[in-house]
Amino acid sequence: MTQLRNSTILITGGASGIGRLMGLLSLQRGAKQLIIWDINRQNLLEVTAELQAMGYPVLPYEVDVANTAAVEAAAKRVLQETGPPDILINNAGIVVGKVFAAHSYADIANTLNINVLGVMAVTRAFLPAIIERGSGHVVNIASAASLIPNPRMSVYAASKWAVLGWSESFRLELEALKLDLHVTTVTPSYIDTGMFAGAKAPLLTPVLQPEEVADAILKAVEKNKILLRKPFIVHLIPLLRGLLPTRLFDLFVGRGFKAYSTMEGFVGHPANKTVPRHNSSLKV
Repeated sequence: MTQLRNSTILITGGASGIGRLMGLLSLQRGAKQLIIWDINRQNLLEVTAELQAMGYPVLPYEVDVANTAAVEAAAKRVLQETGPPDILINNAGIVVGKVFAAHSYADIANTLNINVLGVMAVTRAFLPAIIERGSGHVVNIASAASLIPNPRMSVYAASKWAVLGWSESFRLELEALKLDLHVTTVTPSYIDTGMFAGAKAPLLTPVLQPEEVADAILKAVEKNKILLRKPFIVHLIPLLRGLLPTRLFDLFVGRGFKAYSTMEGFVGHPANKTVPRHNSSLKV
């Protein structure tokens, strides 16, 4: 089983939301050091100061995961200073939340570059060193949106479907190496972090609390779980999609349980709109 205690943990998007909470919880459970990658310098400095004031070892890096050169430069520094992380959590992500016709080309590119290529680039940057060491655990935060279509979420859903498919295939590749290598893929429904402000969860689907999700992810890592789906009703989506004809699924789940209208009131988190994209891979 993967141990949090005495582990080096790297979390992308680790300066806010569940990324910040996972970092704090991992340190409280005995992690040796926490490496935070985030594009938002202010949040990065604030969370680093907060955790260091508690006596925890934290290494902050201002990194745009959508920029491959920045990812490679930051990864090189991490490898030189601490070696490869024992646990890598690919948490950074954005959502636009508009009908596809209203997406600009920049909206599409930013979503895919951060949510898909960023996850792959970060993992690829550390993978040779992790394989050489013979142990490591990669956590990929997908979404319940990777299991179900949803209006006003087409590009985001596409990005998370891609993460789920890649993550599961990647897991099989690592398992074939017969080493102590693990992959956990997380598919949560709406989390109350502000990222999906204005959205409404489907009927019988509670909005998840960030602390609950962060704790569940770390417990899944410790148990080497392959998939973590939350809340429980998310487990039913693949079953219902497999059993029901598409039109019945649309009627029963999409309209009956209001799964297809969850994004009608979406306003989103200001951070998704105001954080500039740049080429930085600065350690701060």
